[in-house]
Amino acid sequence: MGLSGGIVGLPNVGKSTIFNALCCANAAVENYPFTTIEPNTGIVAIPDNRLKTITKLSPSQKMVPAFLELVDIAGLVKGASKGEGLGNQFLGHIKNVDAIVHVVRCFENTDIVHVEGKINPVRDIELIETELLLSDLATLEKSISKLEKAAKSANKQAKEIFPVYQKVLNEISKGIPVRKMNLSKEELNAIVDLNLLTAKPVLYVANIDELSIKNKSVYQEQLESYALSNNCPVVFLCGKLEAEISNLPKEEQQEFLSACGLMESGLEALSKAIYKLLGLETFFTISQKENHAWTIKKGTTALKAAGIIHSDFEKGFIKAEVFTVSELEQYKSESALRLAGKIRFEGKDYIVKDGDIIFFRFNI
Repeated sequence: MGLSGGIVGLPNVGKSTIFNALCCANAAVENYPFTTIEPNTGIVAIPDNRLKTITKLSPSQKMVPAFLELVDIAGLVKGASKGEGLGNQFLGHIKNVDAIVHVVRCFENTDIVHVEGKINPVRDIELIETELLLSDLATLEKSISKLEKAAKSANKQAKEIFPVYQKVLNEISKGIPVRKMNLSKEELNAIVDLNLLTAKPVLYVANIDELSIKNKSVYQEQLESYALSNNCPVVFLCGKLEAEISNLPKEEQQEFLSACGLMESGLEALSKAIYKLLGLETFFTISQKENHAWTIKKGTTALKAAGIIHSDFEKGFIKAEVFTVSELEQYKSESALRLAGKIRFEGKDYIVKDGDIIFFRFNI
């Protein structure tokens, strides 16, 4: 499955710096091409040391990691929901991503003017949230107008979903985003085609300065408190530092991170947070041709996981041979695992777990 994050924020908060650093560092470190789909979209490999471990113990011609699509969405200004600035482009791009990665400025720099004058993370978040709410409000009002006519003409489906649209409209009018409405599964299904912006899960990325890596600034504390009260995760990144790291040779990057007091790169921290936010996991397939990481939703069955690889795997599913990365590390080879009887045979209803290595047997 594809995975995408839309990087949003006010102008001059460091969105593009972080976007470019994450994409360039990924291409340099992993030797995977940074693919530009548009001038503001990049496909980057998600760092996962388990894939390297697998390939070391079970050599293959190539490694294929899971990928993350990052979209550097045009900077937002007040009135974006009414088309101000690049508002329409901004809002249009958000409709197509899985998660909103909201970059918030948490650093002082007199050389970089803040569009609102002073640094205030909470105000900046609420400014963008307001524009998203106004956009959703416009979408709902337009849709309800059409739906009302259909409902009056005895359209059964329109009659069923009309009260749901009305309920969501009323809540949004009060400033409540869709993700906070505690809607039932049926209600969410009723509005899924609207692709409402405030239904997207949000991850805050605090763009901090180098001094704040070890000692939190008041801006970080403000953002952390806001994120906690709104049940949203937050990641702290230093855009300037990430840009410096992206220009270093592979062998020097980890040493540089350690010297700065960091355990992992910005891309690692960001991808882990997005995975957790979206309820995602990784399973692996191995062969002499390629060792491959696959992204799935938690709770995915073996049958559905097989279909992610190829529809024929799902149609002709017989069984799944399963072991884990940790078991491969312990026994050092697939053949040793087989001799020890550690490879399990699972049926189509088996729930795939993070870190599973699976060989699908199928017949068409």
